[in-house]
Amino acid sequence: MTKRRLVWLLCLVALFVLSACGAKSKEDVTKDLNEKAEEMKGYKATAQMTLQTGEEKQAYHVEIWNKDNHFYRVELSNDKKDQSQMILKNESGVYVLTPSLNKSFKFQSDWPKNSSQAYLFESLVKDIKTDQEAAFKETDKHYVFETKTRYPNSHMLPIQEITFNKRDLAPVSVKVMDPDRKPVLTVSFKKVDFKASFEKSSFDVKKNMTGAQLEMPVLAQEKEKEFTVFYPQAEAVGSQLLEENEMLTANGKRIVLTYGGDKSFTVVQEKASAPSNASVETASMSGEMADLGFAFGEITDQSLSWSYKGVDYMIASKDLSEAEMIEVARSMQAEMEK
Repeated sequence: MTKRRLVWLLCLVALFVLSACGAKSKEDVTKDLNEKAEEMKGYKATAQMTLQTGEEKQAYHVEIWNKDNHFYRVELSNDKKDQSQMILKNESGVYVLTPSLNKSFKFQSDWPKNSSQAYLFESLVKDIKTDQEAAFKETDKHYVFETKTRYPNSHMLPIQEITFNKRDLAPVSVKVMDPDRKPVLTVSFKKVDFKASFEKSSFDVKKNMTGAQLEMPVLAQEKEKEFTVFYPQAEAVGSQLLEENEMLTANGKRIVLTYGGDKSFTVVQEKASAPSNASVETASMSGEMADLGFAFGEITDQSLSWSYKGVDYMIASKDLSEAEMIEVARSMQAEMEK
């Protein structure tokens, strides 16, 4: 009996040692992720992004291309495909393309290195490396990190949960949370190809604009419609609507909403105009690119502008911070998608 007990004890010890050897620490997984991010030649991924604004949820399709962590193509579209925008980064700079208006906007920006990017693998890895206090756990199939974010408005979106597949370290999901740990932005990856190949013209502005326009539904009827005025949830920043004015323009009407209270700001909405010729119109922007979740725009110290479904929007304020302007814009988005 003693010999049999000894054999069983040795077996248990062996199993314990083997299981311990198989488990990876947070440092081990972080190192593996960092090596993969640095050594990969590029990838293509598709994902669904969900934006939670108040009680409303909006879902968007995201397609991501990355070549050598230097060239980027990120396309954002809604389910109906009637709203599509694209970020392109090539040797010339960073561009935001709006295919429905045949317009591109050029930014002198260090995007995507200047902030967290929930849909970029290498950005998620950088978030993990940057946060020395990141939490880590391992499940049967996944590695899960909880880290701080690097957003400009990180006090509003301070935490994110990032899940990777154990097998190939591909991202599975990202949940960006508010201070109450409620998910505001969720990215669910559908497919990640770390062996993707690219053509020389994959990141060309003209080719991508033409390709995106061919995939869009016919919007002739939408162009004839008058746009609907949307009102932000101004109470979130302690403001209320004081005045609403309508002006006639060459494209129809311009609506100017004036808000006052704790913080004053103005919201301008008007029909967007598309160039009359077939060539792509590129405008150089002096501000920074703003990722609103549902659209890409331009932000400065005192203004935020973007286009959505054929309408141009602008928020102007000396009182609102950049984070608050983004919050106001997102609250308008909840109304748009009802």
